[in-house]
Amino acid sequence: MQSEESHELANEVSTKEKSKETMKKSQKADRKKKKLKEKLLKEATKAVNRGVCYLSRIPPHMDHVRLRQILSQFGEIDRIYLAPEDPEAQVHRKKAGGFRGQLFSEGWVEFAKKSIAKRVADMLNGEQIGGKKKSAIYYDIWNIKYLTKFKWDDLTDEIAYKSAIREQKLNMVMSAAKREKDFYLSKVEKSRAMTEIDERMKKKRKIQEESGSNAEPAQVFPPRVVRQFRQKTAIKNEVSQSKPGLSTDVLASVFGGS
Repeated sequence: MQSEESHELANEVSTKEKSKETMKKSQKADRKKKKLKEKLLKEATKAVNRGVCYLSRIPPHMDHVRLRQILSQFGEIDRIYLAPEDPEAQVHRKKAGGFRGQLFSEGWVEFAKKSIAKRVADMLNGEQIGGKKKSAIYYDIWNIKYLTKFKWDDLTDEIAYKSAIREQKLNMVMSAAKREKDFYLSKVEKSRAMTEIDERMKKKRKIQEESGSNAEPAQVFPPRVVRQFRQKTAIKNEVSQSKPGLSTDVLASVFGGS
């Protein structure tokens, strides 16, 4: 009996310890969820307060690092995206002996606060970049504009949409090139077959000439089909037709009444 009671007590103690551990784990999970929720709320409020500026022209010799270095003195900057130029234009410029580095066509800068983004756009737009006179971008002009109600997610969606369109166009070009290649290969195969037939015919004629049988077998042509069309009878051109005249009774009634 004592062993059974001690066993029951041990089971109760183990169950209590397990319940305490599960409670601790659940409390830790709740705290983690609460911290994560608070962090997401902070990020959401920060995202609402952020402002994006658009640069319609990126001067040569300017990259992400240089742009952040210049604009960060006006306020905190979160993200920067510079769109690279068209690869065909880059190849053409390099062949012509121009600037051989990487150029960018346009860019977006995300500031931590809307007010800072608006102030920077109003202050810098149309102004000279300046800096050191030896700098390659000293005489360039800022082309910057604040985008109202524009968020960074809109930019990422636009980039994804453009990349999808570019990929679709590339697939269309590749399929067209494949069709042209298949057509060319089919024509080459037909030409090869025709040349082989001509070579066989030449060998056959040569063998016939050497054997003395110059008489070539008569070629069998398919019978010519002559179509019969039903002809209509020609309409006679009756030019000399008698003109209708007045009857004698009508003339007698008109002139014979006197």
